[in-house]
Amino acid sequence: MDALLLSFALVLLAAILISGIAHRTVLSTTVLFLFAGFVLGEGMLGVIDLEPTDPTVTTVSSLALFIVLFTDGQEVGLQQLRAAWRLPGRALLLGMPITFAITTLLGVWLLGFDWLEAALVAAVLAPTDPVFASAIVGRGEIPHRVRHLLGVESGLNDGLALPVVLILIATVGGPDVEPLVLAEELGLGILVGIVVPLIVAWLVRRRIFTRTPIYASLTPVAVALIVLGVCTVTHANLYLAAYAAGITIATASPEMRDAFREFGGQVSELMKLLAILMFGALISPELLASVPWTGYLFGILLLVFARPAAVELSLVGSGLPWEERATAAWFGPKGFASVLYGLLVLQSGAPEAAFMFHVIVVAIVLSIVAHSSTDVPIAGWFARREAADREAHATWRDTPEVGLRGGIRKPDRRATGATGATDVEGGTAGEGGERGETDAAAAAAPERPAAPPASED
Repeated sequence: MDALLLSFALVLLAAILISGIAHRTVLSTTVLFLFAGFVLGEGMLGVIDLEPTDPTVTTVSSLALFIVLFTDGQEVGLQQLRAAWRLPGRALLLGMPITFAITTLLGVWLLGFDWLEAALVAAVLAPTDPVFASAIVGRGEIPHRVRHLLGVESGLNDGLALPVVLILIATVGGPDVEPLVLAEELGLGILVGIVVPLIVAWLVRRRIFTRTPIYASLTPVAVALIVLGVCTVTHANLYLAAYAAGITIATASPEMRDAFREFGGQVSELMKLLAILMFGALISPELLASVPWTGYLFGILLLVFARPAAVELSLVGSGLPWEERATAAWFGPKGFASVLYGLLVLQSGAPEAAFMFHVIVVAIVLSIVAHSSTDVPIAGWFARREAADREAHATWRDTPEVGLRGGIRKPDRRATGATGATDVEGGTAGEGGERGETDAAAAAAPERPAAPPASED
């Protein structure tokens, strides 16, 4: 443990020193921590001694995911969610099942899994990860509705995938589960995530209690710890509880959210980086060599075909411009949820558990490298397009006679900014479908300080 902490501190210092460059280029601090963990792990230098079955790995990864879901949920109030639910709903209810189906087919075709084993691997890799999605969600250059779609999707699909993973583990030879119990855990998780923040918000508004500013900023910490403790005791779904608690705080007590925002962002970033370092330490040359070339092809097709095709199909008829659909389709990173669920597979005792875990690890590594290195170029493209659009609009407005005699028409102002100014399916808001969803969400969102800076990925 001492070696792990010292290694983390030194790599953190290196990341701090290059963070300015990383924020502007494809250089990724996430990949730095992943690579450092790989080099320092048991398979290379042996500085960090960790095994996949080490309880520390599961605990840190679970806490990192919980904290990120809790802080991300605070960026989405209930009013905003109600105003703009259709696009995330498409991604969750259509995109995720289609991704699951395509990934299952790829597992049977490329890796020789039977249908249940392939479905289990697909279920583990189906959810997108809020830890890495925050790298793109936190960038104001990306259109608001794309960030909203990715944020809500990654916040909810981790908890929704867990029951499917547990049921499939039981079918391939792991511990038995009761579907009714899993359903109860889902519902209980949402209930805990709503009730605890509401009670705390009611208490802190009583005149009998007074708080200093520093303790006021710690109120969400108390909420998170209570939610974590209650879920641990009752076996409620921890991840749905975390995201629901964040949404409830943003809705019922915006001042609590605002006081916590900076501190919460720092804590979630630290936990994320520590978990990535530990994940890297689990990867060894032997593990990578144990996966055949078809396993790497499987991971690549998962990134460039399964997720993009599923999201594109789910967004048919939404009216989103092609570049926004492509961004949402591409940015479906795999991360801590898949690591945690992969560890459940490894510990299940299923006949092919070790091989399935190795394939899952390869897919996660490919995703981390690809997605954490492309957020800056994608954000930069949208920023340049927005700047060019504004310049063209200003030129047209300032020289209308050119527009009459020179054949220059008014620019097409499609939604490219942080507020998503144009309705999605064309026409005016309120005519149905996803049209006007961005405007509704922006109108519903309360005035608040800017979101925490994007992860330096």
